[in-house]
Amino acid sequence: MTSATISPFDARRRIEDGSAILVDIREPAEYARESIPGAKLTPLSKFDAAAVRREAGDCPAVIFHCQGGNRTRANAQTLEACGVPEVYMLEGGLQGWKAAGLPSRLDRRQPIEMPRQVQIGAGSLVVVGLALGATVSPWFVLLSAFVGCGLVFAGVSGWCGMARLLAVMPWNRATA
Repeated sequence: MTSATISPFDARRRIEDGSAILVDIREPAEYARESIPGAKLTPLSKFDAAAVRREAGDCPAVIFHCQGGNRTRANAQTLEACGVPEVYMLEGGLQGWKAAGLPSRLDRRQPIEMPRQVQIGAGSLVVVGLALGATVSPWFVLLSAFVGCGLVFAGVSGWCGMARLLAVMPWNRATA
């Protein structure tokens, strides 16, 4: 079994000629927002090697991708367990695919990815805390400190209160 990276153009060629299938290992919300046409969704959080092997059928190769390539690289051994003769990781993931000028399917009605929502929310609170601290009362700087502590806690523990809060917001509710 081989496990290597494959360029977006080589991946497209293999997919078009039927010698490979493309498997997106991102989460369903990420896939709903944007995906590569024809990619099969198999979230890493629920990865089933046997299901991937069945999906591949007679195809000799599976090309896995995520958003930027980090998740596929970090989980290469798990992905290789699908038992297909050739396993590839798409160089640069979806971002690399788009950077190569290849098409993606984008649904702007779907919410943006949770990590980006957290970055926007945390960054906004830090800026507001600093602006209010400089213009209204220095005590508002504590808002920025609170957000910073929350981000450190999230990084150390793996639990993000802001992500949990954002997940229940109306724009993040599943659409029918």
